[in-house]
Amino acid sequence: MELYLDTADIQAVKRLLPILPIKGVTTNPSIVAKARRPLFAVLAELQDILGPEGQLFAQVIASQAKEMIKEAEKLSAQFPSLIVKIPVTAQGLIAIKTLSAQGITTLGTAVYGAAQGLLSALAGAEYVAPYVNRIDAQSGSGIAVVNELQTLLSLHAPDTMILAASFRTPRQALDCLLAGCESITLPVDVAELLIADPAVDAAIQKFADDWQQAFGSLTL
Repeated sequence: MELYLDTADIQAVKRLLPILPIKGVTTNPSIVAKARRPLFAVLAELQDILGPEGQLFAQVIASQAKEMIKEAEKLSAQFPSLIVKIPVTAQGLIAIKTLSAQGITTLGTAVYGAAQGLLSALAGAEYVAPYVNRIDAQSGSGIAVVNELQTLLSLHAPDTMILAASFRTPRQALDCLLAGCESITLPVDVAELLIADPAVDAAIQKFADDWQQAFGSLTL
């Protein structure tokens, strides 16, 4: 399983990296815009924090295939191991196919349907990112799309991996993992909820209180 953080928050990555088995960081234009720092500066700092084995993802801004390809080439030239996120539109499929032929690794993003995701895989995308919560917000079923896409990829594009994205709750992420997803990317607040539970805190405090009462200290 691959776990990514979906953020451009440098301090959050530093805080969570020692705690969680984080493989890398995914970004998108909205995330980077929120950070209000140049993309290449953010990526360079993230790579430094993650180390040479840390995997980065960054998305093109252009909407036309020719410009998408140019932006992807620019990203790849600066960060050779970076995976370029391409929205799965008609123009995006052209770009994915061309970039795959050039040896540039891509992720098909902004996926709202299983057929859309499969097309990006057949075009050569190594990862496909269904937007789980956004599908739910449109009265669909994000987990149903993930299940359908997982089946389609297993049958027709087994070398492509789902990287499930857009989560509001840990439950959504767990459902994707139970469906067979091998990779997910979590916003910082959802990642933190995985390790935060008032019941756990209460149990630990009870242990401490009982020990303190019996032995007068909190040491073994």
